[in-house]
Amino acid sequence: MFDLQIIGEAKSWCFEEARKILKNIGGKTPQKGFVLFETGYGPSGLPHIGTFGEVVRTCFVIFAFKQLAPQIPVKLICFSDDYDGMRKVPDNVPNKESLIPHLKKPLTSVPDPFGTHPSYGEHMNARLRAFLDSFGFSYEFASATDYYKSGKFNQTMLAVVAKYDDLMDIMLKNLGEERQATYSPLMPISPISGKVLEQGVKGVNKQKGTVLFEDEDGKEYELPVTDGNCKLQWKVDFGARWKSLEVDYEIFGKDHMPNEKLYQGICKILGGKVPVNYWYELFLGEDGAKISKTKGNGITVDQWLTYAPQQSLALFMWLKPKTAKKLYFDVIPKHMDEYLQYLEGFFKQEPAQQIDNPAYYINFGKPEQVSLEGINYSLLLNLASACNPDSEAVLWGFVEKYNPKLKKGSYKILDDMVVRSINYYNDFIKPNKVFKTPEENEREAVKKLVSQLLQQDDAVSDANAYQNIVYAVGMEFGFEIKDWFKALYQILLGQDSGPRLGSFIKIFGRDNFIALCNAI
Repeated sequence: MFDLQIIGEAKSWCFEEARKILKNIGGKTPQKGFVLFETGYGPSGLPHIGTFGEVVRTCFVIFAFKQLAPQIPVKLICFSDDYDGMRKVPDNVPNKESLIPHLKKPLTSVPDPFGTHPSYGEHMNARLRAFLDSFGFSYEFASATDYYKSGKFNQTMLAVVAKYDDLMDIMLKNLGEERQATYSPLMPISPISGKVLEQGVKGVNKQKGTVLFEDEDGKEYELPVTDGNCKLQWKVDFGARWKSLEVDYEIFGKDHMPNEKLYQGICKILGGKVPVNYWYELFLGEDGAKISKTKGNGITVDQWLTYAPQQSLALFMWLKPKTAKKLYFDVIPKHMDEYLQYLEGFFKQEPAQQIDNPAYYINFGKPEQVSLEGINYSLLLNLASACNPDSEAVLWGFVEKYNPKLKKGSYKILDDMVVRSINYYNDFIKPNKVFKTPEENEREAVKKLVSQLLQQDDAVSDANAYQNIVYAVGMEFGFEIKDWFKALYQILLGQDSGPRLGSFIKIFGRDNFIALCNAI
């Protein structure tokens, strides 16, 4: 879509990352035949938006890389650490008690409390894949369980044994005295209990490629490190995976930053090439605390999509990845409306500006031109506040009256917004509506507003005309304008803020708005 000069001058963070990757691979296709982008997933709890964020941000970088170097093939692998031992039972799963006996077992050896898959790990993997598939991402899913048990990691596991002393040296420098006494980069899977043993390793036999350890029964055992008999401690696993898969790019949260050099050092010890890395800030809950899969204190991907189209979620991920952002339900309307602004602006921009517009990335180069005539998500929410709809047909009635060209099916994004705005209204606005009893001067001002509106022909009056009337009445009665508008929102809609009233009156209908005023 863009010429080489514009691509070369693109300023978005995605293109900055793509340039780093191209430099790291020497500007040519790696020997394996493609550039490998990896994103990791810890399936210990229900997938949340942070998990999705890693994938979609990686996809944004892939999109930029393809434009920068279209001749070089790329692949995205989404890797699930489902061979990790279950450390604790998540708070937000059913039948919690049934999982307690399976603590410390690999997640793919823990029964599925939801009853839909052979194991807990497989259930969580399916939840992630279903979500990624709904966005149409092109990726290859990889299971740590499969990679360990099938032998795909065998060479790396043997390399860990061969470089055991070097790995111990680099790791022990990063551990406290107590952990140093029990640490090993290898964690055997107990042949007795099936648990992942974090302690008890006595050493390795480099010639035989085995690990010697003490199991829970106090006896010593020896097992090959290959074919899933062992797994790696997570910090070693991180760097070892880069070597095994020949990863060229991976992003991770800021909480991994203290270990970045450690991961890179491990990769080098094992004979691998360090990939380009990018860190992003963590998401925060409404209370400012870090969101957690196990605590379930964030928004799930399903919840966000219940209340707004997927483009709003993608925008949340695209904007300022290195800035900490609160992730709670109040951010959804804002990001939906911001996306519409970016989308509308895209078609008015010169190519040099278009290439840095979020709508270009969110739609992977194919943004759809829509003409919503001033209708946005916030306006639909306020229509819902005014009419308390029991079905989407009610909102569509107002939309079609406002603009007969805007019908259900005209634009998918509008269809989605109508349905989801009703969901948002019912769950977050309706339960919290508090109507203000107007003071005498406010009541008189509303009466004057009604009389002025009655003089307008609704068939020909536009939103600006109605906005000017509301403004003039407020001035006539001596209100500070912001206080006048706030009073109208509180009196008529039961909320502290609201839409541009001129646009609201036009789409809601003059007579319907007057009925709201007369009901106070």
